[in-house]
Amino acid sequence: MEDRAQNEVEVTGIAASQGIAYGQVFLYIQSDIEIPSYQVDEDKRIDEITRFEHALLVTRQQIQKIQDEVEKNLGPEEARIFDAHLLVLEDQALISETIREFETSSRNIESCFNNVSQRYIKAFDEIDDEYLRERAGDIRDVAQRVLQNLLGQAGQNLSKLADKRAVVANDISPSDAASIDRSQAIAIVTDSGSKTSHAVIVARSMKIPAVVGVRDLSRRIRNGDWILVDGYSGLVILNPSEKTLFRYGQIEQEKRGFERRMLDASKLPAVTLDGVNVMLRANIEKSDEIDLVRDHYASGVGLFRTEFLYLSRTAVPTEEEQYQAYKAVAEAFPSDSVVIRSLDLGGDKPMAGNPDLFPQESNPFLGFRAIRFCLEHLDIFKDQLRAILRASAHGPVRLMYPMISGVEELQRANDVLEQCRAELRAAGVPFDEKMPVGAMIEIPSAACTADILAEKCDFFSIGTNDLIQSLLAIDRVNDRIAHLYEPTHPAVLRTLRQIVTEAHKQNIKVSVCGEMAGDPVYVPLLLGLGVDELSMSPPLLPAVKYLVRAMTMADAKALAEQALASRSPKEIYAMADAFCRQRVQAK
Repeated sequence: MEDRAQNEVEVTGIAASQGIAYGQVFLYIQSDIEIPSYQVDEDKRIDEITRFEHALLVTRQQIQKIQDEVEKNLGPEEARIFDAHLLVLEDQALISETIREFETSSRNIESCFNNVSQRYIKAFDEIDDEYLRERAGDIRDVAQRVLQNLLGQAGQNLSKLADKRAVVANDISPSDAASIDRSQAIAIVTDSGSKTSHAVIVARSMKIPAVVGVRDLSRRIRNGDWILVDGYSGLVILNPSEKTLFRYGQIEQEKRGFERRMLDASKLPAVTLDGVNVMLRANIEKSDEIDLVRDHYASGVGLFRTEFLYLSRTAVPTEEEQYQAYKAVAEAFPSDSVVIRSLDLGGDKPMAGNPDLFPQESNPFLGFRAIRFCLEHLDIFKDQLRAILRASAHGPVRLMYPMISGVEELQRANDVLEQCRAELRAAGVPFDEKMPVGAMIEIPSAACTADILAEKCDFFSIGTNDLIQSLLAIDRVNDRIAHLYEPTHPAVLRTLRQIVTEAHKQNIKVSVCGEMAGDPVYVPLLLGLGVDELSMSPPLLPAVKYLVRAMTMADAKALAEQALASRSPKEIYAMADAFCRQRVQAK
């Protein structure tokens, strides 16, 4: 163990699945497929297309088998990962483009399919939204399988590990993740990936730690090396010393005790020690996440991201299809509000199979998307608005517009909404005439004119992710500058205070639905600044509720005032972190 102590190395990544594990490494390396390129004779072109169709069929059978295994071993929720894979195989645009390229170029079908699939992967890789960026992995995984089947190659997998091992890889595809040997894998560590990757979803289901984004660790480590994986802090320690192992043994015991206390607290009301009720809601993407919201005792849905109804398919969903999805969520929470965000699609979130709707842009994040897209495609927008209005007859639904930049844009959207109300009245279709309508504040121009927007809104919801990026001119997915993304920057805190102040002058409430809302370090700051409600991913609710119940609102307000008087983002973060730790440790 002395040598191990001398060689101890710490590597920092992103904490993705909680837990602590110690053991030997299984290094998983997947090499790229070499794609041949050659001319196909005219008399063999029909056979080439038949070969492509057969590969698609075989791939479908393989994925369905994996899905069945995942459902049996991990459950139906995890098996739904592969719904997206099956949809890729049904994507007529992907298939048609491949055949069209083959007919135009006469190159072999592997080469054509690889070219087309790479274009799709590139489009999704450039999306700003972390969750949607992970969907590039779905296409990459399916494309890899199709190419292997076309070339007659067998892929490697993680289905059999020789012993208890921490799996370390550059990346782990959805298929790889599904095949992981559940009896032997003790942790997952990847160079790339994010908190929404399939490997992380599987790790959470298996209740093993996962750390992603550790850069080039897979190139610096060997099979059999000893490793400690800290899924709480995102730390990976190579060759840990006896002292480190002893310290982590104590940490693990403390963490498990804390998790038990958090789960117990999650069933109780979110009330501060000085008696202030705090509304904690959930962010969801699909109507089938209702049980997840209930299991974590959220007070309704603070953000229903409707674009996922569009992105999981090649055709625009009908009004009726959307109505059924919105109605299901509204009926599930009859005593709590459900905030449905209108379509945030376009630009950085292209819809597969509809390239004509989304022209190529040099800066899609600031381009033709969200409310801008909707106001240019009124047929799509009106279908959605009518569906939301109809759902409002079944529960306390609220409508929220994304990416509002000013009052004229807001008024245009409301005018379209009024047209939809008139159409439903004329048809005798019931809806809530007083359905609240609000705006998502995520653009600096909206924040600066919050006083004007508040006059025409029933509520505000702050999207901190986009707002911070815009305020600080930081692209969070750019590794070179991601460290400059600072939620505690004085500009961010002053902007949040201004939004809340102007909203409260008009007696409307303000929620936060960005990542800050689900991080216990920032929660006291947000509440101290006057934010009324927080909405987050359901699994984050227990930790936030635990902290809310361990603090006073008076202390949170004092922290916010102290932070507003500070000039240093790091100093403010240290204050907020200390505030959080003191309350949690004392409880």
